[in-house]
Amino acid sequence: MSADPKVLTALDAAGIVYEVVACDPNLADTAAFCDAYDVPVEQSANAILVASKKPPGLHVVCLVLAHTRLDVNGLVRKKLGARKVSFAPAELTLELTGQQIGGVTVFGLPQELAVWVDSRVLEPEWVIIGAGSRSAKIKMDPRQLEGLVGFEIVPDLARPIDAG
Repeated sequence: MSADPKVLTALDAAGIVYEVVACDPNLADTAAFCDAYDVPVEQSANAILVASKKPPGLHVVCLVLAHTRLDVNGLVRKKLGARKVSFAPAELTLELTGQQIGGVTVFGLPQELAVWVDSRVLEPEWVIIGAGSRSAKIKMDPRQLEGLVGFEIVPDLARPIDAG
């Protein structure tokens, strides 16, 4: 297995220049991947599905660097217009994105899912993101995310982990 074909099709359709990086599915989770493949966490980005609880039914996929923490109960909740939100469970993530935790990415998603990208993601020369499966990752210049249809760059969507 490798990258999800829907993800590759979406990357190509968007004109993204990228490299597919093979990954042992047992090492797909961020910390294990970064350790095993010597990738700095500052250059690894996680796609996280957030779901509203009150009112139910609102969803967004957020892309943040691995050394930051998504401001889920602050900025994300307010921007989504919900009273209560949480990280979507693995089952809902698979149902809505077609992708498993450890491989979730911002490409190849259903059109109705908005994508919010923390502005910090654009800073590194390259980042590693999911490839829609647990057996591959995508390496790309994150600045290519700017201006993509359905993507919004959001300042301070995430905070450094050490900043309470």
